[in-house]
Amino acid sequence: MNDEIAADAVDAEVEVLSPSLTSGNRPSASRPAAKIRRILGKFGPGIVTGASDDDPSGIATYSQVGAQFGFAMLWTMLFSYPLMAGIQEISAWIGRVTGMGIAANIRRHYSVWVLYPIVVLILFANVINIGADIGAMGSALRLVIGGSALFNAVGFGTISVLAAVFVPYHQYARVLKWSALVLLVYIATAFAVDVPWHRALIATVTPHITLSKSYMTALTAVFGTTISPYLFFWQASQEVEEQEAAEGEMALKLAPEQEASQLEPMRADTFLGMAISNVIAFFIILDTAASLHLHGVTDIQSATQAAESLRPFAGELSFLLFSLGIVGTGLLAVPILAGSAAYALAEAFKWRTGLERPLEKAPAFYGVLSVATLLGLAMNFTSLNPIRALFWSAVINGVVAVPVMIVMMLMTANPKVTGQLRLSLLQKIVGWAATIVMLLVMIGMIANWND
Repeated sequence: MNDEIAADAVDAEVEVLSPSLTSGNRPSASRPAAKIRRILGKFGPGIVTGASDDDPSGIATYSQVGAQFGFAMLWTMLFSYPLMAGIQEISAWIGRVTGMGIAANIRRHYSVWVLYPIVVLILFANVINIGADIGAMGSALRLVIGGSALFNAVGFGTISVLAAVFVPYHQYARVLKWSALVLLVYIATAFAVDVPWHRALIATVTPHITLSKSYMTALTAVFGTTISPYLFFWQASQEVEEQEAAEGEMALKLAPEQEASQLEPMRADTFLGMAISNVIAFFIILDTAASLHLHGVTDIQSATQAAESLRPFAGELSFLLFSLGIVGTGLLAVPILAGSAAYALAEAFKWRTGLERPLEKAPAFYGVLSVATLLGLAMNFTSLNPIRALFWSAVINGVVAVPVMIVMMLMTANPKVTGQLRLSLLQKIVGWAATIVMLLVMIGMIANWND
């Protein structure tokens, strides 16, 4: 069942249960809700992938650079958008064309010396990211309602595993799409603080780069949380799930006549999802630059610290919105981080994959997903500071992204992988440009490490 059919089924169910709400008698207030359901039903993995990019790790990274550098890094959101959207479209393209995820394609067409290091790095980065995200969610909820941050973290970890394992994919995907709406709180926060819009707009269109260790590390973290390898693995595999769930759709290398009907919606969905991601990231940097940096608060170590620091400068409403955003985005992102790790490892070892499969049909896949989440949760019971790990997980993602992007671009030019289908010239230019930018940022960070 695809999501559009699922959305229509929900509408039909409402009509059966509540005859007074049928077309002739339905109050006008219900029509916008039904329309929103239908619109969300048409969206695919791109919206969820883009929304999950603004997880607590991303919020922490954007908050740190906003507090430390003010508006000076707003330009990165405008600059990175076409690169992020382009490379994310290529990952989705690989899934649609081959009918397999990225790790499965690497396993089939490349050496294990390429496959295993990439999968290990993805697992390492994702587990750290999961642990930091769960810890941030627990701390954020403690700020709002009190209680124990660790107890809250255990609850969030348990909910994430149970939802991913026991909720069928077509229902789970619909919940994830609705969850993406929580990101609007960061736009709302901007209107609760005093933003010098003229300065912010100038910084957005005028790149400012400082060749220092702190700036280059922060720049790597920003690009690492914006262009993250777990997003490549997740969306490619989700495009395969969507393809398998849609009646009549096949891998495009086997059915090239379906190219337009499959790729055009995928492209629109992906570009919209990445636009949402970067707009929200822009507002998080803007919020913290205007409320913290301009008031002399330049050292933020976590997303929850950023939320708490907003209180004296932006008021209780901004604090509450920022905190609830951390919880909401974490609930969206943690299953995706664990799911991408599960797809990567399961595809590498030819295990059955798929969130639509019941537990007994893909036990190893769900086992990896559960263990990745629980290992991340366990980080919060050690001396390792999971909050500080948020920032460094973004740096790790920035470093890991480079070899993954190179392999992806080589895949798209390999006829054994894609059959007769090829990327357009513009797609190739944008894909390689994104790869080169990530490589240059990583080199810049390493070169300035001992400064």
